[in-house]
Amino acid sequence: MPKAPPRTTAILSAVFVTILWSTSWILIKIGLRSSLPPITFAGLRYGLAFLVLVPFVILNTERRAELRGLGRDDWLKLALLGVLTYTVTQTAQYVGLTYLPAAMLSLLLNLSAFFVALGGIHTIGERPSPPQWAGILLTVLGTGVYFLPVLLTQAQWIGILAALICLTGNVIASLLGRQVNRRQNLSPLLVTFVSMGVGSILMIITGLLTQGLGKLTLQDWAIIAWLAVVNTALTFTVWNRTLQVLTAFESSIIANLMMPQIAILAYIFLKESLSLKEIMGLILVGAGVLLVQLRRSRADSRSKYPVERAV
Repeated sequence: MPKAPPRTTAILSAVFVTILWSTSWILIKIGLRSSLPPITFAGLRYGLAFLVLVPFVILNTERRAELRGLGRDDWLKLALLGVLTYTVTQTAQYVGLTYLPAAMLSLLLNLSAFFVALGGIHTIGERPSPPQWAGILLTVLGTGVYFLPVLLTQAQWIGILAALICLTGNVIASLLGRQVNRRQNLSPLLVTFVSMGVGSILMIITGLLTQGLGKLTLQDWAIIAWLAVVNTALTFTVWNRTLQVLTAFESSIIANLMMPQIAILAYIFLKESLSLKEIMGLILVGAGVLLVQLRRSRADSRSKYPVERAV
């Protein structure tokens, strides 16, 4: 059987990651409903995931050598990536899910693709092609059709603020993550290990100081363990590997597949409603995701970044 091209493999891997990440939202919502403190909840998930990765780095000669060889600039970038990706973004996501329905929060975060595309033009020199711009606009239009008009309660404004913080952190982390992974001088495992270690430690400290540990049941620990091992340690490593091939805005658009996935899962498991208008929004989002994955124009494929070429 012919081997799949690296770009195809990266796209399929990224889509698989989004499916697992979508189930995370449902599990998080279930955990929050059982009164788990959101910041501590997030810290325990990513802290345990970091511990899962420890043997794969410490017991691997090549990874240990790579860890020892990190320079000051590498440490600073990975630490910043950890703060943005985990401490800021994930903490805000958990707080947002405390006050907002899963589908509503995913709508707001779905807008990150547009801002990543704009930011990528000026920060890392990645310019979407015209069909990919059309895909981005379709995705934004789809999110609007899906949810608007949105009527918010007073309590939900806290969730909106958390969502905006999460959105901002996600956009900056997407661009920085692409910059770090594009050079391919660091393995995806090490990028995940160091950034997650920094981010999770800060989350745990913040959660324990502000919210405490709470009373965890056996179901809570089971949820945390699954989220840590499968939906974090495994998926973030695979995601960082896909960033070595896919551009920042392409990865962000693929991540937007989580919006319809979360809506469907929330309808099934959380009893969140799904109207005809919302289904039309899902279709538009899906069309936008497919359109943005069209190959770049020949001129764009000759960019100065060989790793981004379609193979």
